[in-house]
Amino acid sequence: MKLIKKLFSKSAASKPVEPLTPYQLLGGELGVRALANDFYDIMESAPEAADLYAIHPKPLDAIREKFFEFLSGWTGGPPLFEQKYGHPRLRARHLPFKVDCKMRDQWMFCMNQALDRQVGNVELREQMRASLDQLASHMRNQ
Repeated sequence: MKLIKKLFSKSAASKPVEPLTPYQLLGGELGVRALANDFYDIMESAPEAADLYAIHPKPLDAIREKFFEFLSGWTGGPPLFEQKYGHPRLRARHLPFKVDCKMRDQWMFCMNQALDRQVGNVELREQMRASLDQLASHMRNQ
């Protein structure tokens, strides 16, 4: 009973509780890495993403790691990409590549599949899907 009173005491209730970040909700490093790896696994194997896969440097090891590092910071975890490479400047980094509606749709196909497989929290999955959809559309340069 003393524990219950302590948990619900005025001092305990007055402390704001920090909401969990998407990074934490995904399971931290392991969950974010699984999302990044699944994304590239799908890209490698899905005929629906053949054109997108074709423009990526092989092997995909380095790009998988960069994507994980980006997602880490983007989801509220450690800003690994920024620590290594500086601000992501995503649009500028993608300008050398033809990013049209077809490429955007193929990217989102892979991401949607990865989100469905890796993110069990429906609210988080749909929020991420909406944000990544906007991001992918912003990358279009043709």
